Amino acid sequence: MANPPRQPRDQVFQDKEKPTSVRASNIAAAKAISNAIRTSLGPKGMDKMIKTAKGEVIITNDGATILKHMSVLHPAARMLVDVSAAQDVEAGDGTTTVVILTGALLSAAEKLLRRGIHPTTIAEAFQRASALGVEHLESISKKIELSDRVSLLKVASTSLNSKIVAQHSSLLAPMAVDAITRLIDLKSSTNVDLNDIRLIKKVGGTIDDTEMIDGLVLTQPVMKNAGGPSRVEKAKIALIQFQLSPPKPDMENQIVVNDYRQMDKILKEERTYLLNLVKKIKKSGCNVLLIQKSILRDAVNDLSLHFLAKLKIAVVKDIERDEVEFVCKTLGCKPIADIDSFSDDKLGNADLFEEHSADGSKIVKI
Repeated sequence: MANPPRQPRDQVFQDKEKPTSVRASNIAAAKAISNAIRTSLGPKGMDKMIKTAKGEVIITNDGATILKHMSVLHPAARMLVDVSAAQDVEAGDGTTTVVILTGALLSAAEKLLRRGIHPTTIAEAFQRASALGVEHLESISKKIELSDRVSLLKVASTSLNSKIVAQHSSLLAPMAVDAITRLIDLKSSTNVDLNDIRLIKKVGGTIDDTEMIDGLVLTQPVMKNAGGPSRVEKAKIALIQFQLSPPKPDMENQIVVNDYRQMDKILKEERTYLLNLVKKIKKSGCNVLLIQKSILRDAVNDLSLHFLAKLKIAVVKDIERDEVEFVCKTLGCKPIADIDSFSDDKLGNADLFEEHSADGSKIVKI
């Protein structure tokens, strides 16, 4: 078989047009992303209506949200999406601006490349310009004390001015400031854990119905079918991770009962077992019981609810496993894994536990 003719060494890897075309392709893809969200920037920017793959409709002018729902395949364009996401994590705002600035810098770099300037030289020049820009921004910046509520309200209102809810900034800005300042030490804190703030959404009502709760809000309803309380003052709250229902064996078994007296004995044992559990809970001083969601069996059965109602203990079940840490941190309680470790030092305290109804849905405020 004849071998193909060998190319001269000076012709191997000499395709000088390829690097140029790759750079041009990358810049074009990044500029396309920048231009796509350019019209959503500033006070005259327009909101975008996005329909997701699941059919959900989203209206927003937030750059990170827009880019997150865009189907971007080009690697360079994906980098701009990542830049926007990083900006959202680091600063929480400026997601549209950072993408538009990146697109503008790439447009400038494209002109310099056409003049024959090496990419490394351009990158070094951008680094120097960045350092000068940061230095200038620091020189014109104004330091704000966390105790200066007036300045904090101005900052929050400015951030809301470009959002759909701009006309409600007088209501929402104080809520945002209060939500942050209540979580931190105004004298020494430098950051805040936003995971300590939860947003609860309910269909219906208006923005004017928005309120901030200094405590905890649960979307699960109070169990009242046995006549238990839905309002408790000076609440002592426990969060349990075990079930208030008859225990089941690990393996699937069947029990055949031939005598009604044996059946009565089984029912009596079940009743005694559950009554003892409830008595131990009441003995600790607990009057509000939160029960973690169970996938193995009923978290609480009707007989247990009857006993708890008789002892005036309010019950909320189906607390999600990933919410347990947040609930305990907010209420100051500790999760209780079994009845033997149930004690008053693991209870949380609250001034008021109450269920509220709004537009057909119910929430619990603690």
